[in-house]
Parts: sequence; C-alpha cells; structure tokens
Amino acid sequence: MSRLSLLMDLTSQLGREIDLDAFLKAACERLAEALRADRASIWLVDAEHGDLVTRVAVLPEMDLLRQPIDRGLAGYVARTGEVVRVDDAATDERFDPTADRATGYQTRSMLVAPIRESPQEPVRGVVQALNHADGPFDEEDEEFVAVLAAHLGRALGLTTLRAAEPGGPGLTLRGPFNHIVGRSTAMEPVYSRIVLAAQTDATVLLRGETGTGKGLLARAVHVNSTRQGGPFVTVDCTTLPAQLVESELFGHERGAFTGADRRVMGRVEHARGGTLFLDEIGELPAEIQGKLLRLLQDRAFERVGGRATLAADVRIICATHRDLETAVATGTFREDLYYRMRVVEIQVPPLRTRGSDEIEILARHFAEMYAARYGRPAPRFTTEALISLTAHTWPGNVRELEHWVESAVVLSPTGELRGDHLPRSAQPIADTQPLAASDDAGAGSIQLPLGLSLADVSRRYIEATVQRCDGNKTEAARQLSIGRNTILRTLATPTADDD
Repeated sequence: MSRLSLLMDLTSQLGREIDLDAFLKAACERLAEALRADRASIWLVDAEHGDLVTRVAVLPEMDLLRQPIDRGLAGYVARTGEVVRVDDAATDERFDPTADRATGYQTRSMLVAPIRESPQEPVRGVVQALNHADGPFDEEDEEFVAVLAAHLGRALGLTTLRAAEPGGPGLTLRGPFNHIVGRSTAMEPVYSRIVLAAQTDATVLLRGETGTGKGLLARAVHVNSTRQGGPFVTVDCTTLPAQLVESELFGHERGAFTGADRRVMGRVEHARGGTLFLDEIGELPAEIQGKLLRLLQDRAFERVGGRATLAADVRIICATHRDLETAVATGTFREDLYYRMRVVEIQVPPLRTRGSDEIEILARHFAEMYAARYGRPAPRFTTEALISLTAHTWPGNVRELEHWVESAVVLSPTGELRGDHLPRSAQPIADTQPLAASDDAGAGSIQLPLGLSLADVSRRYIEATVQRCDGNKTEAARQLSIGRNTILRTLATPTADDD
C-alpha cells in the first residue's frame, strides 16, 4: 500500500460510526506496513487522568497500556510536541524500557511524532513506529510520520475523541463508536452487543423509546461489519402507505398494477451486499408481515406482479418503540416473525436512566456541533443551564436534548448558554419564588442573602452539599442529580466574591 493511499483511506473511515478502537488498530497496522516497521502504536493523552493510554499498541501480550506523561519517548513527545527519531533506543536517556520488560519485546529504532491539529494546538496523542526492518528509520520516514500525525490530529476532530474543553489538552473518550456519544454504565451492554452482532449477519432487533438513537446504533452495526462497503438502506415503516409497502420493499414488475409502466427495484434489492434497516417495524401492516418472514427465513422474495424468486444478499436490522409482546398477544403482529426478528435483541435505555454525566457529555457534544454549524463562538454552559438540563426527565430522549441545545446555540451569539436560552419547560419552578434570607438556619439549611445572581446561588448550594458529603464530590453529584464534572467546573469558576 502506498503512503498516500494510507492517508486517504484512514480519512474516508472517519465520517462513519466506526469502532474507534478498531479504527486506531487499523491505523497502527497500516502504518507499520507502510514504514516497514515491526510495530506501531498510537498513544492518546487522556485528559481526565493526565497520562498516556493505548489499547492498540499492536502488543498481543497486553490489552491496555498506560504510562505517565513524564516518562519515556512517547511522554517526551507529548510534552514537547517535537518529532523524535532514535537509531538506538537503549542508548537514549529518554527511552523507558518498562514496556519491553513487561512484554519481552526489544525496542531498537524508534520514530515518534505528536498528534495535533496544528503546531499551535495542544498535543492530542503520539504516534510511534518501532524497529525498522532495515535498521534505523530515515528522514523520509520521519517526514511521512510527521504528516500522518498532523493528518490524524485533524481527523480526530471529526470523531468523538475530543478535548474535554475547547482548546484544552488531551482527549476524552465520549463513546466507543464514532458519532455515538455516551459512555454510561447503562450503555455498556448496548455497545458490547453491537460489536458482537457486527461480526455476523444475524438479524438484529433494536428496542427502545423514540429518540434514543436506534438509527445511529443500527448504522454502527453495519459500519463495523464485513458489509460496511455495501449500502445502508433505511425504510421508515411509519411513512409507507399500506397499499405501497410491498412494492417499496420488494419492487414491482411492469404492469403489476395501474401506473406500473416499468420494472422497479425495491429497497431489498437496493440494499444488495449491504444492510436493510427497517425502522419502526411494529407499524408494518399485517398483510406484509408474512412476506417479511419469508425474507428473514429464506433470504428470498418476489417482486409484485412477478413469478421469479430472487435471492436477497442483505443483512436486516429492525427497530421499534412498540410493545411487540402485547402486539403478538392481540394478534396485530405475527408471533413467528417476532421470534425470527429478535436473533440479537438490543435494548436501548432512555436518556433519563443514563445519568447526569451522560446528559452533560451529550449536551456539550451537541453544543460544539451546532456552534460549528452556525458559526457561533465556542459554547459555554452556565451552571444553572447544566442543572436545568440534568434535572429534566427527557421524554423525547436524546433527540429532545439535541433540539434544546441547538435552540440555545442559535439564541446565544456570545457562546454563553444560559438557563433562559432553554425552553420554558426547562426552567426550575423555584426560580419563580422569591428567595428569602434566614437568620436562624437549622441543621441541613444554608443561608443565602438576597441579591445573589443565580450562578452564585448555584455555586453556594453546590459547595454546601459537597461539605455535607464530607468533600465527596461523587456523592454530592448523586444527591444533586448533576454530573461530577459540573461540580468540579462550578467550584473552579471564580465568582464576584473571589475578586
């Protein structure tokens, strides 16, 4: 593979919902091949822990490696932003042999470059190649790795591996799949099943409330499967007129019905070699359910008005928010189709069960996305806005949150997203009540003088809650139903009293 094609191929993958670990692993493998190196690895600067981490060091002996940012050549490059080429690692005082001792591997020559969007931007990670096949790496190798690292830095800006704060150092993992944000415990079994389902052609049934992101998850199954090069065709069963469903799915022959003046391929044929996503399958008319059952069982179908049996080279993913068990019991959904669809069943949890940290991560993701789209400054949530967001029950789930944040970005030309930029339903009821000072606050109470801004009130209340929890910010976040990062950020923000 040419070095140019490596750059182009890696970039083409980043517009999709790829498994980020798989992407970085593929990048390492291809880099090692292009450089004729024994091994390659990509270390990321973990913004939350302040160290270097890699899950894809192309080290079969170990699943995960972490190292302090002040140690080793990778740490040196992460701190300085320099490109380093070493002919004999053992003689370089910056080299850290810890990983070699742990794995039994012997590092000889090294080539290490910083991953960042531009020389003025913070370092996001480090790419390194080990042990050139012909001895030391040369200047041409060094130039290529420097270009590749800069390319990766720009490319990471298109993924969910993003800085925790605009302009901040390192990266924070917002989710294991590109464009799918969320890393709560509630989502872990979802991601695990997506990875396992993607390894096969088994039919998948995604279940969950409207707005939970079932469409994105369906695409993630497709993108991380062997069918990723084929089409991903979506059919929204709620929008198809009952009399046209069969024709839309399976196509029709000329003369099949009035107005059918030519042969037309259906969605099944358009999805050949790829994936057919049947969204809201619970709305499928009863008369079509038997034909869909045959498609699932035999991977065969006929066009409307046709006699030839056609093979369907397609993987099928279904999604619904309906209670299919009740539909089966009442006779509106075929029981045999129900069981045939749920070979791999994935239950997508509603947003309200994913935790406050998840809501905040998603809100910041959407804010950055829409700020870039509408040309707004880097977005900044006020404390009261975050509290309002995390206190809401989100009946519309992630889709509702996205619309709220988009609206707030549009209404804030300065980039500061305040509580009054959110819909009225997000405003705390307590805001309409006057806040009275107390001269005899009892145990568990807090005295708040009149005249404070809402931001100062929020900060004082958070401080008091943290103090009541003996400094345990995690417990305070749980009691307040907000993210721990919100507490840390609020306490670090100076107020008028700090001047």
